[in-house]
Amino acid sequence: MVWIRWLLSRNVLLHPAILWLTMIIYVPGTVYGYYWYKGQLIETWNEHPHWQLPFVPDSPTASLFFALALLWLWVSPKRSRHAWINAIRGIVETLGVVTSVKYGIWATAIIFAGQAQGDVLVWEHWMLIIGHSAMAIMALLYARFFTFGGMALLAAAAWTFLNDTVDYTYDVYPYLPSQLDDDVPYVAMFTFALTALSVLAAAFAKFPFERRKDKAF
Repeated sequence: MVWIRWLLSRNVLLHPAILWLTMIIYVPGTVYGYYWYKGQLIETWNEHPHWQLPFVPDSPTASLFFALALLWLWVSPKRSRHAWINAIRGIVETLGVVTSVKYGIWATAIIFAGQAQGDVLVWEHWMLIIGHSAMAIMALLYARFFTFGGMALLAAAAWTFLNDTVDYTYDVYPYLPSQLDDDVPYVAMFTFALTALSVLAAAFAKFPFERRKDKAF
């Protein structure tokens, strides 16, 4: 439909009012996300090697990278003349897209998996479902505007698979509903598979648009 194409167009999604609104939501949301991980970060600090700390706060780090990528796009839409700046930018963008898709879907799926085994959903669960689903959708909508290429996508994939490996090797994965405590191996398999799916989703959301000249996009 015409109105949907307009709503998803470059003119709308990159309008300053939309970008401001996105930042107003993402910045506090990211801060809250790190606060939500406070207990696990303290536990990891006290009981695990400190190098494992960066692998703990998955969702807020995803939203942080996406917010940085979107801000970079807003401030500097074109690629830099310096290759190293473009390389850093590409990695930030791909981490923002891949991890936002991955953890947006992951958190929602885990909440519903816990419910299926008896967990009772409260308003905080629905807040997390809405927020994380929006993360995944936003990442896919904006991926086509970013500058990253195939090498940056491979780097993001490598980091995300590394994060999964550390999470489920050293037990620093996000806290699960208690109903899933006996399903950790299955959660791990789902997580690795979702990383692969998220990398593919980022590629399909970005690369088919590389040569398109449709002004609506």
